[in-house]
Amino acid sequence: MGVVDRHPGGRPTLEQVARRAGVGRGTVSRVINGSPRVSDRTRTAVLRAVTELGYVPNRAARALAAGSTDAIALVVPEPETRLFAEPYFSGVLRGVSSELADTDMQLLLTLVRDQRERDRLAQFVAARRVDGVLLVSVHHDDPLPDLLERYDMPAVLNGRRSGAESVPYVDSDNSGGAALAVAHLAARGRRTIATITGPLDMYVAQCRLEGYRDALRAAGHRPADTLVAHGDFTERGGHRAMRELLARAPALDAVFCASDLMAAGARAALREADRKVPDDVALVGFDDSAMARQMDPPLTTVRQPIEEMGRTMARVLLDQIRERSAERPHVVLPTELVRRGSA
Repeated sequence: MGVVDRHPGGRPTLEQVARRAGVGRGTVSRVINGSPRVSDRTRTAVLRAVTELGYVPNRAARALAAGSTDAIALVVPEPETRLFAEPYFSGVLRGVSSELADTDMQLLLTLVRDQRERDRLAQFVAARRVDGVLLVSVHHDDPLPDLLERYDMPAVLNGRRSGAESVPYVDSDNSGGAALAVAHLAARGRRTIATITGPLDMYVAQCRLEGYRDALRAAGHRPADTLVAHGDFTERGGHRAMRELLARAPALDAVFCASDLMAAGARAALREADRKVPDDVALVGFDDSAMARQMDPPLTTVRQPIEEMGRTMARVLLDQIRERSAERPHVVLPTELVRRGSA
């Protein structure tokens, strides 16, 4: 083996590894970054050269050469009041953070509350200030997914804009979970089952309403518009919607709420109306947040794997960034009913 011509600073360079392996500099970079677009034979040759030369990738230089930043943005297009009030967002954040813990990726939390902040994010993405974006809380008219596609920015949505979503996403079985909740209420003998929806400009809320209606039909009940009140996934919205339902249908004996937070608001409204849970009105939520366990009585709810959704989102995005997958995955995680004292 001949003498290695090293960099003046004593460290072997990427070019030297390429010469030793008999390949181009770009091929060495792809091998080091874990790209699948390299043959096994070439990968073996490059890794052998790396070992023989004692090459250690310079992370900062590699990021500069590849146009990468070693940063991911978690974008929440909601006001900070929702971000800090709703357990859902903290669960997703915990999942994302845990998946990134053993990587070199930095996580940037970004709120997009108005057009000015949306324009700022567009500039941020266009300048490639991050390697990828995780987008949480997607509304059907949200322009951000299309913006990310236009700039060819790796992205994963938490939820989706419609059933025909083209951007990679991680979601839960919202319609199936809602159907489980309503089927449980019907099986317990409840006859007048109402629902408080989420905002219907979100596909997640549409799916939970669809699951509610499907389960009613399956149980031999006819869905009625008077038993549907529109909420917004907030406690205040649940309280307001519950008061509307009591005014419209005072004989109701069960309510499926599309989130635990709205169920807490509904519980307060029922207490104000002197309606006992579950004796007078059975109550079911969706999420299985810590709040569900702390309510009085504890809330029967649909568990969706919120932290696992965050971990899966981060995993899917990392695979895109590292070019491990050319697919645009659509992942739907299962939900399950957790029975407690409220129903």
